[in-house]
Amino acid sequence: MISKVQISKPNLLHNFKLFRTFINPRTKILSVVKANAYGHGLKQVVSVLDSKTDYFGVDDTAELRTLRKLSKKPTLVMGYVSKEELEEAVMLNSTLVIYDIERVLMLSKIAGKLNKTPKIHIKIDASLGRQGILISELEDFVGKLKKIKDVKVEGVYAHFANIEDTKDFTHAKKQIDEYKKALMIFKSSGFGNLQTHISSTAASLVYEKDRGINSIVRIGIGLYGLWPSKETKEVFDRADTSTKDGPVSGWELRPVMRWITRVAQVKTVPANFTIGYGLTYKTRKPTKIAIIPQGYSDGYDRGLSNCGDVLIHGYRCKVLGRVAMNMFAVDVSNTGDVSTEDEVVLLGEQKNKRISAEEIAEKIGTINYEVVARISPLIPRVLV
Repeated sequence: MISKVQISKPNLLHNFKLFRTFINPRTKILSVVKANAYGHGLKQVVSVLDSKTDYFGVDDTAELRTLRKLSKKPTLVMGYVSKEELEEAVMLNSTLVIYDIERVLMLSKIAGKLNKTPKIHIKIDASLGRQGILISELEDFVGKLKKIKDVKVEGVYAHFANIEDTKDFTHAKKQIDEYKKALMIFKSSGFGNLQTHISSTAASLVYEKDRGINSIVRIGIGLYGLWPSKETKEVFDRADTSTKDGPVSGWELRPVMRWITRVAQVKTVPANFTIGYGLTYKTRKPTKIAIIPQGYSDGYDRGLSNCGDVLIHGYRCKVLGRVAMNMFAVDVSNTGDVSTEDEVVLLGEQKNKRISAEEIAEKIGTINYEVVARISPLIPRVLV
């Protein structure tokens, strides 16, 4: 196995416990494992959290199929489910996100056919501009929904647009007000005992806390030991993070992922020697380089050309030239005796040095979510 992604079971459990301790005991946790558990491996993460979490959240029917081989936990399918897959999703005992009456009617027909009661959560577009029913259209929708008796409305939820990458919560407050209005519409129409949720990782830390505002929180990026943004961390660190049991201490998210490979070749090239496609790097002196057998098809971004680093023997080694589809070169001139098949860390720790998802994200102009989620699912995920 040349390359693999190691998943730390202790760190994953540590992060889950942090949120479980911080969030109100009555509030249920929905662990978001969509996108191959943010690149960490759906099978591996579910196997660790199945006995701990209250719910799972996936994006589509394909992820639901995989999850159902591992867990019977209540599961919210948060993304789009095609008409052809609705019946399968019901048979797999999922809870579906709904935002149009046509799909409720389809589910009603499926209910009669399967003699099962489909479960749904209604998604509100509270000034997010994505999936969901607009507040202005909600009363008409709810009026039609009341007439459909063989589909169970279990919950109503929304999603913040701007609570994690800002310290200004003006828009978030507007969304909260709209969401509260939506809940009042459901309540006045006779829908009771609904599950409610609006908070993902960031909002759980800076809004929900231990207050028990909603019955569910959706924890995604935080499970994997990554902060939603530097702004979220700054707001959280400055805020009064006390709970009813006293101040929160030792709050430390621990990264779960370590992406490693092996040195494929070591050689010394002469001065004025170009490295890689496009001749973007030329050596100034004889330079010892190592060839690393990963590339952009594996998720190691091409934007790291000439600016990325890897760890070998605990030393930072600079990427030289362009990252290719399946390989790139690094400078190991000052790294001691490097040999073929020595361990290379692309993401994570080695000898107390670290390459973080945030560091990579800053270099390529994106966010830590994308860095981990894009690592190829063909690379084995291994629990350690």
